[in-house]
Amino acid sequence: MAYKITNLCTCCGLCIPECPLNCIGKGDNIFIIDEHICIECGACSNVCPVSAPILD
Repeated sequence: MAYKITNLCTCCGLCIPECPLNCIGKGDNIFIIDEHICIECGACSNVCPVSAPILD
């Protein structure tokens, strides 16, 4: 399991510096989380103003 970023993402970028493993990157229209690196810490979800990252 890992967090994934839903289409609610506005690409504000607040989540990127919060990820301790730097596993968030820019996709086509939203940010993406590398599911092989994500440790499910929830830091991205805690700072997201639109609750785009969800535990998948």
